[in-house]
Amino acid sequence: MSQDTETLSLDDARALLRAAFLRSGVPEDRAASVAAALVAAEAEGQVGHGFSRLEDYAAQVRSGKIIADAPLRIDQPAPSSLVIDAGYGFAFPALDLAVERGSHVALTQGTASVGITRSHHCGALSVSVDRFAQQGLVALMVANSPVAIAPWGARTPVYGTNPIAFAAPRGDGPPLVIDLSLSVVARGKVLNAKKAGTEIPAGWALDAEGHPTTNAEAALEGSMQPIGGPKGTALALMVEILSTVMTGANFSKDAGSFFTADGSRPGVGQHLTLYRPPQDLDTFTARLEQLLSLIESLEGTRVPGSRRLEALDKARKDGIAVPKRYLDVAHELATATV
Repeated sequence: MSQDTETLSLDDARALLRAAFLRSGVPEDRAASVAAALVAAEAEGQVGHGFSRLEDYAAQVRSGKIIADAPLRIDQPAPSSLVIDAGYGFAFPALDLAVERGSHVALTQGTASVGITRSHHCGALSVSVDRFAQQGLVALMVANSPVAIAPWGARTPVYGTNPIAFAAPRGDGPPLVIDLSLSVVARGKVLNAKKAGTEIPAGWALDAEGHPTTNAEAALEGSMQPIGGPKGTALALMVEILSTVMTGANFSKDAGSFFTADGSRPGVGQHLTLYRPPQDLDTFTARLEQLLSLIESLEGTRVPGSRRLEALDKARKDGIAVPKRYLDVAHELATATV
């Protein structure tokens, strides 16, 4: 254990975050939902979506930017279509409802389209799609976020980092999970670097003038570099359409910051497309294993998501190492006088 970190079991980490959110004015069921999501992300190694978010979330609850007790509303405009209104609250309770209701629709109808509107930061998408795959479904999830990526050739950001995630069941083993941001790295890693007072690697971001930067604060005020150049920005547009035009959520350009307690609410969207394999599940997983076995047989490669599974296995056995600066915030919030 590093002198700058402390190791917690997953149960202890969830309990600490839950207590911190409860003391911050979050209802018990919502506090448990958010705590579970942040710890799950931390366990995968997605530190930009874990403990580092606590202080910002708590400040936004206190300011009213996040409506912690927002009622969830669900509409079913067609047999295989659901729209969930998060009411400017946390995204995670809405995602819990999507898992419950969306899975039922997909298993009975064969497919499901689930949109979430007026939402907030949804953390590591891998955590959500994994839950559907564990029920025998193939899941594709997209989400928009406050502006971070400019259209190719422009300097003004229009899209968020707009991540995409995919999961498929693998029989007796853990699901195949693929999670990628459409920026070179997730913006949460830049925020984490800013809070740690460290520089970011070259190639991650541009400053507000469109110049390459290794300064995390300048990067947050500028734009993120897209993956794949113009192809990455085309994908970002596709995600923007699915997560906003399809759901009625705010465009990335109109979404308030995930990081500050002031300003307008994000009101972003998430969209899930769920598929029940048309053949029986054993046939589906057997064919999937043929493809994945071929990939694994090739020298120098591995199936996407392998490092995530290694991180999860280590976290379950050994716990997670959390920077002490984040633990200090968590303990302070958990013991604060209401």
